[in-house]
Order: sequence, then structure tokens, then C-alpha cells
Amino acid sequence: MLVPTVHFMSGLPRSGSTLLAALLRQNPTIIKAGHISPVTPMMLKLSSVMVEGEYQTEFDRDTRHRLLRGILFNYYGGDSSLNANNLSVIIDNSRLWCTRLGLINAIFPEAKIICCVRDPVWIIDSFERVMQQNPLLSSKIVPIEHRGNLHSRVDSLLSANGAFGFCWRAFTEAFYSDFAHNLIVVDYDVLVHEPARTLSILGDVLNLPAWKYDFENVHFEEPVKFDESLNSPGLHKVRPRVEVPRRRPVLPPDIVSKLAGNRFWCDQRKKVGRAVVIA
Repeated sequence: MLVPTVHFMSGLPRSGSTLLAALLRQNPTIIKAGHISPVTPMMLKLSSVMVEGEYQTEFDRDTRHRLLRGILFNYYGGDSSLNANNLSVIIDNSRLWCTRLGLINAIFPEAKIICCVRDPVWIIDSFERVMQQNPLLSSKIVPIEHRGNLHSRVDSLLSANGAFGFCWRAFTEAFYSDFAHNLIVVDYDVLVHEPARTLSILGDVLNLPAWKYDFENVHFEEPVKFDESLNSPGLHKVRPRVEVPRRRPVLPPDIVSKLAGNRFWCDQRKKVGRAVVIA
């Protein structure tokens, strides 16, 4: 029975993962690629049952792997549904995957992890623009006690558990880990400036069949309820065509100076023998 190929998407927020997923879904080989899924937390909860407490002796290695793989396949419709469509690739999206490369390597050893990244200045700028566009809704991207002014919002985003800070630490950990060779790092600036080259390299690394992607007609069904739950409508909105954003940052100079120059993945000396970097 045909089993779909599985890959993963992770990396930094506001870095083009939704756009990239929308483009990849034009390729009929890819059955699922989209916004953040609950697969990772479901796996972690089940893992805690299997390795801790009174039931841990009931699960051997093969059983653990079978159950964890089953979570992903059943979330996306079950084997019969997937195979009936004769399509072959699932790309599951979660910011947590960068912290679970060992788990991926154990249960999906052939999988790659696409990490979308971007200059931190423009990530924080993008978050701030989302929050400024919906002032009456008081976005839940940052805790309510930190929403009072721009500097406090930025401090919250950069904190260890903040929307940016957590992902930055997770990606940095992954980039320098023993599993870094499974990463495909996609820089946002390259994606929007050279989408054809980006998709070509990505297709080669993932062994996808060649496809002519349409960069002038990009469609993505927004997760409206997810965005509304964060009081941030339009958080995952994708423009109908791939284009380079033209705008000045809304961040003051002190914050820009603090964040600038942190695109460490572009350093050629740090790529040798490690991740595939499209930058």
C-alpha cells in the first residue's frame, strides 16, 4: 500500500511559510501543506503517556513509532483517504518541529524540515504592523500586560517564550545540531526575489516532480478562525502574486539597530556539511 512521503515546515514566524505553502500546493504531488497544525503537540502528549508513569511498560519501540506515525497520517485523513487520491507528499507545519529533530529522525528518517527565515528587523516590523492594523481588537500575539506601547510589545516578542524569541532559539538550536543536514533553510528575501529558483532548488532536494508554478496567481485559503482566535485577522493573508514588499520599517532606530545583522544562516563558513541554505 502506498504511504505518502512526509516532510515538515518550521523556522521563524512572518518569514514566508504561508506563501511557500501556497506555492507548493500548486504541485499536485503535494496533498497537504498549510498553516500550523496540532500534530506536534498531539505527538508530544502521547509520548508522555508512553514513556512516563504506570503505562510505560506497555509500549516497545515499534509500537511507539507506529502510534506516533499514525497521529500524523490519521490527522490528514487516514491511509485509505490519502491513497485513494494517489497523491504522495504531506508537509506538516509547526514552529515546534525545530525542537524535535531527533523525534523526526526516529519516526520519519527520510524527512526534510523546511525552515523559513527572514531578517529579524522585518519579522518584528511585520508583527507590529499586524498589531497596529487592529488596534481595537488588542491582538493576543503578545500578553495583555505588554500591549501598552511598541517597546513593551517588542520586548515581549523577543522574550524566551515570545512569538519570535521562542522560534529564534529553536531554529538556532536546530541549525547547529547534529540533525542540521535535514534542514532546508529558505530565506524570505530570496523567495520573493527569485521564486522560480527557490522552488527549483526545493523541488530537487525534496525529490518533487517538476512543476511550472504560477507566481502571478497565488491562492491560499486563510485560517480565518485561527487568526480571529488571536484577535489578528489577516495574520496569514497571502497576496495574489509573489512580489517584493516596498516599505520602510515602523520600528524606531534603537530597535532596528538591536536586531540588525542577525542573518547568521547566510554565513558561508557555517553551511559546510550542514543545512541546505537557499539564500
